[in-house]
Amino acid sequence: MRTLGLIFLLPVLLATACSRDTSPVAEGAAPTYVAVARGRVEVEGGLLKVGAPREGTLSSIAVREGDRVTQGQVLGTLGTEAARLHVAVAEATLAQARAQRELLDTKLRAARTYAQRLAEAAEAGAGDGQSADAAATAVQALATERIAADAGVALAMRKREEARHELALRTLRAPMAAEVVRVTGQPGARVSPGSDPVFTLLPLTTPIVRAELTEPFVDAVSTGMPARVSTDGGGTERSWQARVLHVGRVFGMSTLEDDPQQHAVLRTVSCILTFDRPPDEVRVGQRVLVRFGEAIAGEPPGIVRKSGETKPR
Repeated sequence: MRTLGLIFLLPVLLATACSRDTSPVAEGAAPTYVAVARGRVEVEGGLLKVGAPREGTLSSIAVREGDRVTQGQVLGTLGTEAARLHVAVAEATLAQARAQRELLDTKLRAARTYAQRLAEAAEAGAGDGQSADAAATAVQALATERIAADAGVALAMRKREEARHELALRTLRAPMAAEVVRVTGQPGARVSPGSDPVFTLLPLTTPIVRAELTEPFVDAVSTGMPARVSTDGGGTERSWQARVLHVGRVFGMSTLEDDPQQHAVLRTVSCILTFDRPPDEVRVGQRVLVRFGEAIAGEPPGIVRKSGETKPR
Protein backbone atom coordinates (compact mmCIF):
# COMPACT_ATOMS: atom_id res chain seq x y z
CA MET A 1 0.00 0.00 0.00
CA ARG A 2 2.84 2.45 0.85
CA THR A 3 4.47 1.72 -2.52
CA LEU A 4 1.25 2.35 -4.37
CA GLY A 5 0.76 5.66 -2.52
CA LEU A 6 4.21 6.90 -3.56
CA ILE A 7 3.61 5.92 -7.16
CA PHE A 8 0.33 7.79 -7.13
CA LEU A 9 1.84 10.90 -5.49
CA LEU A 10 4.89 11.22 -7.81
CA PRO A 11 3.01 12.59 -10.88
CA VAL A 12 1.32 15.17 -8.70
CA LEU A 13 4.70 16.46 -7.39
CA LEU A 14 6.18 16.60 -10.90
CA ALA A 15 3.22 18.55 -12.18
CA THR A 16 3.52 20.99 -9.31
CA ALA A 17 7.27 21.51 -9.93
CA CYS A 18 6.74 22.16 -13.61
CA SER A 19 4.02 24.63 -12.80
CA ARG A 20 6.43 26.58 -10.53
CA ASP A 21 9.21 26.67 -13.13
CA THR A 22 7.01 28.10 -15.87
CA SER A 23 5.05 30.60 -13.74
CA PRO A 24 5.91 34.33 -14.08
CA VAL A 25 8.08 36.08 -11.46
CA ALA A 26 5.99 37.16 -8.52
CA GLU A 27 5.21 40.83 -8.31
CA GLY A 28 7.50 42.68 -5.85
CA ALA A 29 10.45 40.30 -6.34
CA ALA A 30 13.88 41.84 -5.88
CA PRO A 31 15.10 43.37 -9.16
CA THR A 32 18.37 42.48 -10.78
CA TYR A 33 21.31 44.90 -10.92
CA VAL A 34 24.03 45.20 -13.52
CA ALA A 35 26.77 45.52 -10.91
CA VAL A 36 27.33 45.46 -7.16
CA ALA A 37 30.29 47.07 -5.40
CA ARG A 38 31.57 48.08 -2.02
CA GLY A 39 31.85 51.79 -1.30
CA ARG A 40 32.54 54.40 1.32
CA VAL A 41 30.82 57.71 2.11
CA GLU A 42 33.24 60.62 1.67
CA VAL A 43 33.34 64.37 1.17
CA GLU A 44 35.03 65.67 -1.94
CA GLY A 45 38.62 66.52 -1.08
CA GLY A 46 38.46 64.67 2.23
CA LEU A 47 38.63 65.99 5.78
CA LEU A 48 40.44 69.26 6.40
CA LYS A 49 43.58 69.14 8.53
CA VAL A 50 44.43 72.48 10.16
CA GLY A 51 47.87 72.50 11.71
CA ALA A 52 50.35 75.06 12.95
CA PRO A 53 52.10 76.82 10.04
CA ARG A 54 54.85 77.97 12.41
CA GLU A 55 56.48 76.54 15.50
CA GLY A 56 55.11 77.90 18.73
CA THR A 57 52.99 77.36 21.82
CA LEU A 58 49.21 77.16 21.73
CA SER A 59 47.83 80.05 23.74
CA SER A 60 44.11 79.42 23.23
CA ILE A 61 41.59 76.96 21.75
CA ALA A 62 38.39 78.65 20.62
CA VAL A 63 36.26 75.64 19.54
CA ARG A 64 35.22 72.22 20.73
CA GLU A 65 34.56 68.96 18.93
CA GLY A 66 31.10 69.03 17.37
CA ASP A 67 31.04 72.82 16.89
CA ARG A 68 30.13 74.21 13.49
CA VAL A 69 32.34 77.01 12.25
CA THR A 70 32.14 79.48 9.39
CA GLN A 71 34.86 80.35 6.91
CA GLY A 72 37.53 82.48 8.56
CA GLN A 73 36.35 81.78 12.12
CA VAL A 74 39.14 81.59 14.71
CA LEU A 75 39.90 78.04 15.85
CA GLY A 76 42.87 78.78 18.10
CA THR A 77 45.94 80.96 18.49
CA LEU A 78 49.65 80.58 19.05
CA GLY A 79 51.77 82.82 21.24
CA THR A 80 52.15 86.19 19.50
CA GLU A 81 54.71 88.05 21.64
CA ALA A 82 57.68 87.61 19.30
CA ALA A 83 55.57 88.20 16.19
CA ARG A 84 54.14 91.42 17.61
CA LEU A 85 57.64 92.60 18.46
CA HIS A 86 58.71 92.02 14.86
CA VAL A 87 55.72 94.04 13.65
CA ALA A 88 56.66 96.91 15.96
CA VAL A 89 60.25 96.87 14.72
CA ALA A 90 59.06 96.85 11.11
CA GLU A 91 56.72 99.77 11.79
CA ALA A 92 59.59 101.78 13.34
CA THR A 93 61.90 100.97 10.43
CA LEU A 94 59.27 102.14 7.95
CA ALA A 95 58.72 105.37 9.86
CA GLN A 96 62.46 106.04 9.87
CA ALA A 97 62.72 105.40 6.11
CA ARG A 98 59.84 107.76 5.40
CA ALA A 99 61.34 110.48 7.61
CA GLN A 100 64.67 110.17 5.80
CA ARG A 101 62.91 110.51 2.47
CA GLU A 102 61.03 113.61 3.63
CA LEU A 103 64.34 115.15 4.76
CA LEU A 104 65.83 114.48 1.34
CA ASP A 105 62.76 116.04 -0.29
CA THR A 106 63.37 119.23 1.70
CA LYS A 107 67.07 119.32 0.80
CA LEU A 108 66.31 118.59 -2.86
CA ARG A 109 63.79 121.42 -3.13
CA ALA A 110 66.27 123.87 -1.56
CA ALA A 111 69.13 122.68 -3.78
CA ARG A 112 67.05 123.04 -6.93
CA THR A 113 66.06 126.58 -5.98
CA TYR A 114 69.66 127.53 -5.22
CA ALA A 115 70.94 125.96 -8.45
CA GLN A 116 68.32 127.77 -10.51
CA ARG A 117 69.27 131.14 -9.04
CA LEU A 118 72.97 130.55 -9.72
CA ALA A 119 72.22 129.50 -13.27
CA GLU A 120 70.12 132.63 -13.88
CA ALA A 121 72.85 134.82 -12.40
CA ALA A 122 75.50 133.20 -14.60
CA GLU A 123 73.39 133.80 -17.69
CA ALA A 124 72.98 137.46 -16.72
CA GLY A 125 76.71 137.82 -16.19
CA ALA A 126 76.24 138.53 -12.50
CA GLY A 127 77.42 135.16 -11.22
CA ASP A 128 80.11 132.52 -11.47
CA GLY A 129 79.37 129.72 -13.94
CA GLN A 130 81.51 127.29 -11.97
CA SER A 131 79.33 127.77 -8.87
CA ALA A 132 76.22 127.16 -10.97
CA ASP A 133 77.67 123.87 -12.28
CA ALA A 134 78.55 122.76 -8.75
CA ALA A 135 75.01 123.51 -7.58
CA ALA A 136 73.58 121.50 -10.47
CA THR A 137 75.83 118.56 -9.56
CA ALA A 138 74.63 118.73 -5.95
CA VAL A 139 71.01 118.56 -7.18
CA GLN A 140 71.77 115.41 -9.18
CA ALA A 141 73.40 113.79 -6.15
CA LEU A 142 70.38 114.55 -3.96
CA ALA A 143 68.04 113.22 -6.65
CA THR A 144 69.97 109.96 -6.66
CA GLU A 145 69.71 109.76 -2.87
CA ARG A 146 65.99 110.38 -3.22
CA ILE A 147 65.63 107.35 -5.52
CA ALA A 148 67.51 105.26 -2.96
CA ALA A 149 65.20 106.60 -0.23
CA ASP A 150 62.16 105.44 -2.25
CA ALA A 151 63.68 101.98 -2.46
CA GLY A 152 64.32 102.03 1.30
CA VAL A 153 60.69 102.94 2.00
CA ALA A 154 59.46 100.18 -0.34
CA LEU A 155 61.72 97.64 1.38
CA ALA A 156 60.52 98.76 4.82
CA MET A 157 56.91 98.39 3.70
CA ARG A 158 57.62 94.88 2.47
CA LYS A 159 59.24 94.02 5.80
CA ARG A 160 56.17 95.31 7.59
CA GLU A 161 53.87 93.19 5.41
CA GLU A 162 56.02 90.16 6.11
CA ALA A 163 55.91 90.80 9.87
CA ARG A 164 52.13 91.26 9.77
CA HIS A 165 51.79 88.04 7.78
CA GLU A 166 53.83 86.16 10.35
CA LEU A 167 51.60 87.57 13.07
CA ALA A 168 48.48 86.48 11.17
CA LEU A 169 49.85 82.94 10.90
CA ARG A 170 49.67 82.75 14.69
CA THR A 171 45.87 82.69 14.39
CA LEU A 172 44.43 79.40 13.12
CA ARG A 173 41.22 79.94 11.13
CA ALA A 174 38.69 77.67 9.45
CA PRO A 175 39.33 77.60 5.68
CA MET A 176 35.64 76.96 4.98
CA ALA A 177 32.34 76.21 6.70
CA ALA A 178 32.81 72.93 8.54
CA GLU A 179 32.15 70.85 11.64
CA VAL A 180 34.96 70.33 14.12
CA VAL A 181 35.63 66.59 14.19
CA ARG A 182 38.69 66.50 16.41
CA VAL A 183 40.84 68.82 18.54
CA THR A 184 44.24 67.40 19.43
CA GLY A 185 45.89 70.36 21.15
CA GLN A 186 45.43 72.33 24.34
CA PRO A 187 46.78 75.66 25.62
CA GLY A 188 50.44 75.38 26.53
CA ALA A 189 51.23 72.60 24.06
CA ARG A 190 54.15 73.04 21.69
CA VAL A 191 53.27 72.65 18.01
CA SER A 192 55.11 72.88 14.71
CA PRO A 193 54.41 72.37 11.01
CA GLY A 194 55.68 68.81 11.31
CA SER A 195 53.43 67.84 14.22
CA ASP A 196 49.92 66.36 14.02
CA PRO A 197 47.08 68.68 12.93
CA VAL A 198 45.58 70.65 15.78
CA PHE A 199 42.09 70.60 14.25
CA THR A 200 40.33 68.12 11.97
CA LEU A 201 37.30 69.56 10.17
CA LEU A 202 34.46 68.00 8.20
CA PRO A 203 33.44 70.37 5.38
CA LEU A 204 29.71 71.11 5.33
CA THR A 205 29.36 69.96 1.73
CA THR A 206 27.20 67.31 0.11
CA PRO A 207 28.61 63.83 0.79
CA ILE A 208 29.54 61.53 -2.06
CA VAL A 209 30.09 57.80 -2.36
CA ARG A 210 33.33 56.35 -3.70
CA ALA A 211 32.68 52.79 -4.85
CA GLU A 212 35.24 50.25 -6.05
CA LEU A 213 34.24 48.46 -9.26
CA THR A 214 35.99 45.16 -9.86
CA GLU A 215 37.11 44.25 -13.38
CA PRO A 216 33.98 42.24 -14.36
CA PHE A 217 31.69 45.18 -13.50
CA VAL A 218 33.64 48.15 -14.90
CA ASP A 219 32.15 48.12 -18.39
CA ALA A 220 28.63 47.61 -17.07
CA VAL A 221 28.54 50.97 -15.22
CA SER A 222 28.26 54.33 -16.95
CA THR A 223 27.87 57.99 -16.02
CA GLY A 224 24.30 58.93 -15.09
CA MET A 225 23.25 55.38 -14.22
CA PRO A 226 20.93 55.13 -11.19
CA ALA A 227 22.09 53.16 -8.19
CA ARG A 228 20.96 52.13 -4.74
CA VAL A 229 23.31 52.86 -1.82
CA SER A 230 22.70 50.92 1.38
CA THR A 231 24.47 50.37 4.66
CA ASP A 232 27.00 47.56 4.43
CA GLY A 233 26.03 45.27 7.29
CA GLY A 234 23.85 42.38 8.29
CA GLY A 235 20.27 42.61 9.51
CA THR A 236 18.23 45.71 8.77
CA GLU A 237 19.70 48.32 6.48
CA ARG A 238 18.93 51.79 5.22
CA SER A 239 19.14 52.61 1.55
CA TRP A 240 19.15 55.73 -0.60
CA GLN A 241 18.82 56.43 -4.29
CA ALA A 242 21.97 57.75 -5.99
CA ARG A 243 23.40 58.37 -9.43
CA VAL A 244 26.80 57.72 -11.02
CA LEU A 245 28.76 60.95 -11.40
CA HIS A 246 32.05 59.60 -12.72
CA VAL A 247 33.71 56.29 -13.53
CA GLY A 248 37.48 56.29 -13.28
CA ARG A 249 39.85 55.21 -16.03
CA VAL A 250 42.68 53.87 -13.87
CA PHE A 251 42.86 50.51 -12.11
CA GLY A 252 44.26 50.40 -8.61
CA MET A 253 44.43 48.25 -5.51
CA SER A 254 41.30 47.86 -3.45
CA THR A 255 41.09 49.83 -0.20
CA LEU A 256 37.86 48.22 1.03
CA GLU A 257 38.66 44.52 0.69
CA ASP A 258 39.12 42.88 4.10
CA ASP A 259 40.54 39.57 2.86
CA PRO A 260 44.37 39.97 2.70
CA GLN A 261 44.66 37.48 -0.16
CA GLN A 262 41.97 39.22 -2.19
CA HIS A 263 43.43 42.62 -1.33
CA ALA A 264 46.76 41.63 -2.84
CA VAL A 265 45.33 40.64 -6.24
CA LEU A 266 42.03 42.51 -6.55
CA ARG A 267 42.11 45.43 -8.99
CA THR A 268 39.36 48.02 -8.92
CA VAL A 269 38.29 51.25 -10.60
CA SER A 270 37.01 54.18 -8.53
CA CYS A 271 33.42 55.24 -9.18
CA ILE A 272 31.91 58.45 -7.73
CA LEU A 273 28.18 58.69 -6.96
CA THR A 274 25.99 61.51 -5.69
CA PHE A 275 22.83 61.12 -3.65
CA ASP A 276 19.55 62.20 -5.23
CA ARG A 277 18.57 63.54 -1.81
CA PRO A 278 21.55 64.11 0.49
CA PRO A 279 20.71 62.05 3.61
CA ASP A 280 21.37 63.42 7.08
CA GLU A 281 21.93 60.02 8.66
CA VAL A 282 24.99 58.91 6.67
CA ARG A 283 28.42 59.42 8.18
CA VAL A 284 31.65 60.16 6.38
CA GLY A 285 33.82 57.05 6.37
CA GLN A 286 30.80 54.75 6.61
CA ARG A 287 30.99 51.63 4.45
CA VAL A 288 28.12 51.07 2.06
CA LEU A 289 26.99 48.63 -0.59
CA VAL A 290 26.20 50.04 -4.04
CA ARG A 291 23.86 48.29 -6.47
CA PHE A 292 24.01 49.76 -9.96
CA GLY A 293 21.17 49.69 -12.43
CA GLU A 294 17.42 49.65 -12.04
CA ALA A 295 16.13 51.34 -8.90
CA ILE A 296 13.86 49.40 -6.56
CA ALA A 297 10.34 50.32 -7.63
CA GLY A 298 8.20 51.87 -4.95
CA GLU A 299 11.00 52.28 -2.41
CA PRO A 300 11.49 55.89 -1.28
CA PRO A 301 14.94 57.03 -0.14
CA GLY A 302 15.79 55.97 3.39
CA ILE A 303 13.51 52.93 3.55
CA VAL A 304 14.47 50.27 6.08
CA ARG A 305 14.43 46.70 4.82
CA LYS A 306 16.09 43.32 5.26
CA SER A 307 19.27 42.63 3.37
CA GLY A 308 19.33 39.32 1.56
CA GLU A 309 21.71 40.03 -1.29
CA THR A 310 25.22 38.73 -1.67
CA LYS A 311 28.04 41.24 -1.16
CA PRO A 312 30.69 41.55 -3.86
CA ARG A 313 34.05 39.88 -3.54
